[in-house]
Amino acid sequence: MTAEIEFTKLCDVLYASVLSDVLDDHGYRYQAMRPFVRPLDDATIMFGRARTGLYTVVYDAPEGENPYDVEIALVDDLKPGDISVFGCNGPTERIAPWGELLTTASMARGAVGCVTDGLVRDVRQIRELGYTVFHGGIGPLDSKGRGKMIERDVSIECAGVTVNSGDLVFGDVDGVLVIPEEIAPQIIEAALVKIKGEDKTREELARGMLLAEVFEKHGVL
Repeated sequence: MTAEIEFTKLCDVLYASVLSDVLDDHGYRYQAMRPFVRPLDDATIMFGRARTGLYTVVYDAPEGENPYDVEIALVDDLKPGDISVFGCNGPTERIAPWGELLTTASMARGAVGCVTDGLVRDVRQIRELGYTVFHGGIGPLDSKGRGKMIERDVSIECAGVTVNSGDLVFGDVDGVLVIPEEIAPQIIEAALVKIKGEDKTREELARGMLLAEVFEKHGVL
């Protein structure tokens, strides 16, 4: 089974709040990106492996210099199941690293989404393509002469969370969670167990059991 198919199957089961709870239980209490990062489409769910890009503010675009060289190298190296995670020290009104053309190129590589605390543009076209993007704002500005990716596949901070390439990234309408690569298997396993407990709790509450009784029985809330 490919990683891409596995992620897709887990998207049908997992959700951000249960992953957040499980990460809390394991002592990882700062894995949720700040709430200003929102999906372009509230109905989308994203799960995959991070590929990180670090941006810095610039104030000009020197003649003859390719301002997109590192960015291009990252996108051309994306693999199925990858998610581009771009740290722009957001929220920002200046750096817009994502748009329609990067979306198209990423889809062709089999990547499954983008998360950035910077801006996105070409929103109508991205929505028509059906690609999953979580953003720190929307604006028309090109990043050229305003922001530049200076490193890729390095440790970055995106919307308050440290992200490394290979970490797992999950996003839905509740927000974006980052699961460090080294603890990913146990976090996912624990989340699936917790979901089963929540399903049982929901059933008993719907039948009229008191919340206090159900919580004492299952310890799930």
